[in-house]
Amino acid sequence: MSKTPGQVVDEASAWWTTEIVDIKPGHIGIRGYPIQQLIGTLSFPAMVWLMLRGEVPTRAQARLLEAALVAAVDHGPHAPSIAISRMAVTCGLPLNGAMASAINALDDIHGGAGQQCMELYAAIDADRAGSTEAAVERALDAFIAAHGKIIPGFGHRFHGTDPRAVRLLALVEVAGDVVDGRFARIGRLVEAALERRTGKRIPMNIDGATAVIYSELGFAPALGRGLFILSRSVGILAHAWEQSQQGGRIKGPMPTSIDYTYSGHPPRSLDRDSSDDDAA
Repeated sequence: MSKTPGQVVDEASAWWTTEIVDIKPGHIGIRGYPIQQLIGTLSFPAMVWLMLRGEVPTRAQARLLEAALVAAVDHGPHAPSIAISRMAVTCGLPLNGAMASAINALDDIHGGAGQQCMELYAAIDADRAGSTEAAVERALDAFIAAHGKIIPGFGHRFHGTDPRAVRLLALVEVAGDVVDGRFARIGRLVEAALERRTGKRIPMNIDGATAVIYSELGFAPALGRGLFILSRSVGILAHAWEQSQQGGRIKGPMPTSIDYTYSGHPPRSLDRDSSDDDAA
């Protein structure tokens, strides 16, 4: 049965459904607010909140979100995503290509720790069987059984104490009008449990601290990764732009004067003695 033109238009209009934006000629509405009211009024972090959550945050909520976003923007050219952006530029990619290449590296291992830590915190928060301390132990046992001994959000290969985490947790402590502090307590309890288990201090890092803030602010764990990518994209852009101004062609991960380690077969040849002529 053929469709009428009106049915075709209705079907096309229903193909995408969104509560985020309403666009008509001369009108752009974001979550019901005319864009011209938002421009010059909302900060960028507040706009992020509105887009993801559907409501305008309080100034205190926006400031805490902003602090977490600022903290994670960059960690130097030795961070794989940043290195990729710079190498991509020297291979001739424009900014968009360099950024896309770098962002694609932000996956489970490099970029996913914040989300994983939020999932761990959420599991502890949801466990009502006894004390929070006992819930921490159960969650750690389950996580280690499923994923191995490395706990996302704790310890850092470069920093003994991550200065970003220290500052973010200090901001949470004075934000009692915005958050109730239960995820900060959970993070501290995980930190203490890891020290008991290992016999050494494994302090919370940037991923653990931003996981505290995003959890305190009510973001879903999956958004923790998205927010980290949004933050780190600023650093990726800055490094790609800087490399484009510095120039350079086809720069690899290390200078050509530094050799890599070859671990293959010792030198050999396909040349054969006459006795081997028939061994093919």
